[in-house]
Amino acid sequence: MDRTAALTNWLEKLLPGRAFSLAPASSDASFRRYLRARFADDGSTRIVMDAPPEHEDCKPFVQVASLFGATGVRVPEVQAQDLEQGFLLLTDLGDTTYLAEMQRELTRADALYRDAIGALVRIQAASRPGDLPPYDRALLLREMQLLPDWYIARHKNVTLNDTQRTVLEGAFETLLANNLAQAPVYVHRDYHSRNLMVGAPGEPGILDFQDAVYGPITYDLASLLKDAYIEWEEEQRLDWCIRYWEAARQAGLPVRAEFGDFYQDFEWMGLQRHLKVLGIFARLNYRDGKANYLDDIPLVMRYTRRACERYAVFFPLLRLLDTVENIQTKSGYTF
Repeated sequence: MDRTAALTNWLEKLLPGRAFSLAPASSDASFRRYLRARFADDGSTRIVMDAPPEHEDCKPFVQVASLFGATGVRVPEVQAQDLEQGFLLLTDLGDTTYLAEMQRELTRADALYRDAIGALVRIQAASRPGDLPPYDRALLLREMQLLPDWYIARHKNVTLNDTQRTVLEGAFETLLANNLAQAPVYVHRDYHSRNLMVGAPGEPGILDFQDAVYGPITYDLASLLKDAYIEWEEEQRLDWCIRYWEAARQAGLPVRAEFGDFYQDFEWMGLQRHLKVLGIFARLNYRDGKANYLDDIPLVMRYTRRACERYAVFFPLLRLLDTVENIQTKSGYTF
């Protein structure tokens, strides 16, 4: 029995006598898929997650849905589960992502992002150690290693020499020291415009949180404001960053006392994330056949280069990227 037939059979047994239709609800960068079940009797909808057990584990989704939901933010409610088959029945948070809404009406962005910042502060304020896996050195480093493995070697077909590998390792160590020194909180890990759903004012729907960890406080903010799918002018990003920083301080969150220090943490965390994302987008293409993610690489590379340009400690990494990208530059950098 194929996955769709097995899922249909599960729903029919779960909800006897209720006729329904199934249609794709969203695409996903993993092996999961989401289907929208529409019921004929009252027109109501539910989301069904299909997560093949050999590739995905539903238990973290169930755990984090409970953990985040307890803070009062809007997440899918797990109404039924079959962990052995990899099926979840969830409440439907609608079909309008932040990204789709802003592409339709850009003037909505400020209100949407203020709502997202409010929800993020609420989640972080509930953080407790021990609930989620640690976002530790090993994981942070393993993520950055995707850059040389998948982006540089596979996508750009460049073999690094010993000197270049030393430059890359030095940049990784600098980032790790900063990231691990940041106060730890709950980290969604993909808190951005494709995983936030438009809801009532102040109530964004939050999806795709199954990979949540306990780690650096600026990670989700960097994910939100340096989004791989939509770009903002730095003036706007600074405005939202300051609003977050003020709200976080008011909520008693352990952000840096000086905004300049906090903003550097935010920038360096974003650089760690974007080095990882370059590797992930290349891997999604070559390993998983999802070529559309290559279209998002130029924006991620712009974020990466701008961060390197701003801080002298990353100038060697910038020169390495010039070589990888075959960018001809004048001798030296002036900033």
